[in-house]
Amino acid sequence: MSAQNQEQTPFIIDQPINFDVIKTLTLDDSKATDQLILNELNSDVVLINQIGHYIVGSGGKRLRPMLLLLAAKALNYDGKQHLTLAAVIEFIHTATLLHDDVVDESDLRRGKGSANAVWGNAASVLVGDFLYSKAFEMMVRVDNMRVMEILSKTTTAIAEGEVLQLLNCNNPTTTETSYLEVISRKTAILFSAATRLSALLVDASSETEAQMAAYGMHLGNAFQLIDDALDYKANAEDLGKNLGDDLAEGKPTLPLIHAIEHANEGDAQIITDAIKEGDRNAFNDVYKIVQATGAIEYTEKRAEEEAQKAINALALIADSPYKQAMMQLAIFSVQRNY
Repeated sequence: MSAQNQEQTPFIIDQPINFDVIKTLTLDDSKATDQLILNELNSDVVLINQIGHYIVGSGGKRLRPMLLLLAAKALNYDGKQHLTLAAVIEFIHTATLLHDDVVDESDLRRGKGSANAVWGNAASVLVGDFLYSKAFEMMVRVDNMRVMEILSKTTTAIAEGEVLQLLNCNNPTTTETSYLEVISRKTAILFSAATRLSALLVDASSETEAQMAAYGMHLGNAFQLIDDALDYKANAEDLGKNLGDDLAEGKPTLPLIHAIEHANEGDAQIITDAIKEGDRNAFNDVYKIVQATGAIEYTEKRAEEEAQKAINALALIADSPYKQAMMQLAIFSVQRNY
């Protein structure tokens, strides 16, 4: 398929995508990465072992490291450094989860008690710091300054995104533009780093590197948009966290931003007050307003737009089962219910 035709292909949301089938393409590399993660978690400090193994072994899609492995294969990389970088990406992600749950005072993660609920905030923060440090120790072994530069800037951007989100909490006047800035820095930037690093491993052109980075950024945005929609759509068992958590934390996500803008004055005030107070008890009323204003459909449409941009970014990459899997992941990102 030519790049021009690919860009004109309409986004097909109802094309069934099996995530487990995609995972099989990187099965051997994923197993090697998981083993590397377990080896690197080994510490003579028992609590680090306990918490590290608890959260790394608590499930999850391992999507970010899998993206790096897929992208490396799509670019015909045949070395071993992609395994180290995939583990680094997972350690950075896991560290952010530990810190996020402390900041958000969450007690549930992936359907289990969060680490801070089990061991306390101090232990969770310190083990998160250990994982960040371990990630940088490992990336030094790759001996590539561009890798260091990208991952250093990525972790800085993630921290900035966390602070921006904190500033937006309990602020019902948060705009869609401000919300998108938060999710780009807080979530999508690590997706982007994962796929961008694959281009560095093969010394790809600057254009290819930029396209791989764009793919990850748009895919990450799509994932976060759907995550925020699912807080008003999924059930707690599928979601792996309590419904209404975002509202209880006073987070003005896109469904709420859109609902405030399109609801009548009284309904808009209900959502405004709920965000200001972080009122989980208002969830049922807010849920009805979100549904009535088409906020879920709007959020899903924005996610589809991001997923289509991700697909378009792969136009210059040679066709292969790995490229096809990356395109399918973009579709999966908006189909999922967990």
